[in-house]
Amino acid sequence: MTTNPRETSVTYFGLIRSNANFRSLWYGQIVSLLGDWFNLIASAALVGSLTQSGFAVGGLFVVRALAPFVASPIAGVVADRYSRRTILLGADILRGITVFGFLLVRDTSDVWLLYTLTAIQLAISGFFFTTRNAILPDIVPPQALATANTITSATWSTMLALGAALGGLVAGFFGVYTAFVIDGCTFFLSAMLIAGIHLNRSASSQQQDKTMRAFFADYVTGLRILVGEVDLLLIALQKTFLMLFFGSTFQVLLVAISETVFMIGERGSLAVGMMFATMGLGTGTSPLLARLFTKDQDLKVRMAILLGYCLAALGLVVTSSLASFAAVLAGTFIVGSGGGLLWVFSTQLLLQRSPDQVRGRIFASEFACFSLATAAGATLAGVALHQKVGIHTILLAMAIVSLAPAVGWALWTWRAKTAQNSVARS
Repeated sequence: MTTNPRETSVTYFGLIRSNANFRSLWYGQIVSLLGDWFNLIASAALVGSLTQSGFAVGGLFVVRALAPFVASPIAGVVADRYSRRTILLGADILRGITVFGFLLVRDTSDVWLLYTLTAIQLAISGFFFTTRNAILPDIVPPQALATANTITSATWSTMLALGAALGGLVAGFFGVYTAFVIDGCTFFLSAMLIAGIHLNRSASSQQQDKTMRAFFADYVTGLRILVGEVDLLLIALQKTFLMLFFGSTFQVLLVAISETVFMIGERGSLAVGMMFATMGLGTGTSPLLARLFTKDQDLKVRMAILLGYCLAALGLVVTSSLASFAAVLAGTFIVGSGGGLLWVFSTQLLLQRSPDQVRGRIFASEFACFSLATAAGATLAGVALHQKVGIHTILLAMAIVSLAPAVGWALWTWRAKTAQNSVARS
């Protein structure tokens, strides 16, 4: 499927200025993501300091991944059946309430509570993120989808950079509990902003069967559509490969680096904040630059995904040297750049190819696989660190293994190019 020509696309500032619904969603995303990264930095630093265990830190990332994985099947059906605006509002309010519970975690015996609250918060996030992806084509025209997706993804990356840096500073100088308070407040502010979204239609549920059996049947229907179209399935699996090979695995290693190699700030919070911020810069800038060359053309977008794999593998090799903190930051930036290309352009292809009536379920399935891979990657990293495998060795192994999905995507892209050339000749 070929995307619209560039001349039909909408500029970044033009979309933000002219589309009030997208603007409300975007503003809500900005403040919510700021708090999310405060929470992640504070949680990782708190668990690390209370337990002194890389395995426990890995466990935190596993919980953050498995919770939305469990919620995703239901979240997809809910996003296709009910008002997507209402789901976003409810998710923000519930997450805000949950986050204030982190203030009760004070010593090692309370770590279970931190894990539990994290599970609740991230399960609700499973509803939020699935619905946010599904609502995007409802509030922007088709020719603006690529632009809206790039803005959304670049915002995620920018807030990763800003939120991680500020989160590290706040946690390092004012304590992790201040970071948790800020996170909770951002969810309520996000809900107020999202309330400004007004849709002409919402998912209708009056005439639908509301039994659990019907919910399950709806999810299976969406899953069959996804599995039945190979190209759609492979696109949806790109984030799974991203998180498994250089996503959550890499994030756990960054925390370990901050605690054992370059410990800067209280509990290493400044070091991990700087590394996450640098990764966010790479994630945000690479898609913006790449779109100048892809021009939203299908084949070039697929090639950008392949480039993402190559950059991520290179970044892992650079980081593995651990020669200096500057070298680690450089490698982290390159890994982030590769991940940004994978994330943005796989989402763009999925938005353009997903049927409206099952869009929520397709994104939920993608989110479920991505979450499971996040848990698996974090587990592998945590186990490897627990077994005293060197960080250098783990990073090099990740770089080598990540070549497998890169080769697979290259072959599939070549097939798509061949098919496109055949159609052009005919």
